[in-house]
Amino acid sequence: MQIIDNPNKESWSQVLKRPTQTIDDMESTVSTIFNDVVKNGDTAINKYTARFDGIDLQSHIVTEAAVQKALESVPEKLQNAIKKAKQNIEAFHLAQRTSKVDIETTNGVQCWQEKRPIEKIGLYIPGGTAPLFSTVLMLAIPAQIAGCKEIVLCSPPNKAGELAPEILFAAQLCGVTKIIKVGGIQAIAGLTFGTETIPQVYKIFGPGNQFVTVAKQLATKFGVAIDMPAGPSELLVVADDGANASYIASDLLSQAEHGADSQVILVSTSKKLINLVSEEIERQIKALPRQAIAKKAIANSKLIYMENDGSALDLINEYGPEHFIICTKNEEFYINGIANAGSVFIGDYTPESAGDYASGTNHTLPTNGFSKAYSGVNLDSFLKSMTFQKISKEGLLNIGETIELMAEAEGLQAHKNAVSIRLKDIIPAKAGIS
Repeated sequence: MQIIDNPNKESWSQVLKRPTQTIDDMESTVSTIFNDVVKNGDTAINKYTARFDGIDLQSHIVTEAAVQKALESVPEKLQNAIKKAKQNIEAFHLAQRTSKVDIETTNGVQCWQEKRPIEKIGLYIPGGTAPLFSTVLMLAIPAQIAGCKEIVLCSPPNKAGELAPEILFAAQLCGVTKIIKVGGIQAIAGLTFGTETIPQVYKIFGPGNQFVTVAKQLATKFGVAIDMPAGPSELLVVADDGANASYIASDLLSQAEHGADSQVILVSTSKKLINLVSEEIERQIKALPRQAIAKKAIANSKLIYMENDGSALDLINEYGPEHFIICTKNEEFYINGIANAGSVFIGDYTPESAGDYASGTNHTLPTNGFSKAYSGVNLDSFLKSMTFQKISKEGLLNIGETIELMAEAEGLQAHKNAVSIRLKDIIPAKAGIS
């Protein structure tokens, strides 16, 4: 990892640069696949599955029989662990439900707001070298709580043409209504436009590689909403001289092993701690099965020394990390001051892995600095807020003139007339109003 000593503010944008390609590098590829799926449907889906996943499938749909077979192969202890995680995630997201907002804004004018589920949603679950069955829990549980009618799951098949049994177990446990073996850009295109096999949805959720992220962003041009532009994983730890170097190294490596394009950063006010963490990373990385992947991510990562907490916090807010771990004596300063982060983990005994799996918070979070404007996935992500109003005769009398004056000032006579014609019936004296 590169050690950077007290960078000046002018250099922060370069110091904090992510190891990602630009959208321009990928957009033409994504557009080509989208156009092919629009024109050729499942034929295009099959072609890209063969090209990118190396498998020709007779059918992309996972049958009930295949789900039942997969359930039998998931060890009981793991099943119980998944169920326990589900309980915690469910409890946290159930607590996010809000009541109806109902108010009489003025006499006779009743306004209220209710939340309704998004009817059709698509869940993208990364596969490849690490099938993320935990993401099924994070997305399907709030979708089920929200009351979404159709929950369509897409995930890339392995070389045998199957999905990981753990993904199928989690999907069955959490009420997914359709499971499809397709991944990458073609999965996002299928969910966007619909094919013979893949239903069209109203909103797409889930993390993925940079191509999947660009595909989701392109989907919005065709009227499909997305949760956020969630790309390669990232973690930033802030720590002082009282922090445990081995704990910090383990947290940094936990995200580095996600993928070669992941990024991890340590910001510290202690040069001694930075050196200890660097040594711990070198020691711990040797024992990782995914050492080769982690090493590539570590090469893109930074150990940054800052002179004081104030400048450290400013740097962190400029970066806007997906995951932010606080291991300092002055933790309240960072808790109160953090403005841009997807999810925050506080203290020596709160590893980021807890949020990934079982503490209850959602692990689908904004990356690449999008935490400056986006929230992580939560219950409201699967709901729409609808407003209602009912106005009585008294109510229209109370606000009618206000509407007329404002509509006339904007030059919208028909808007004014829609009120005036009603007022004429309520007050005969208004009959002379045009």
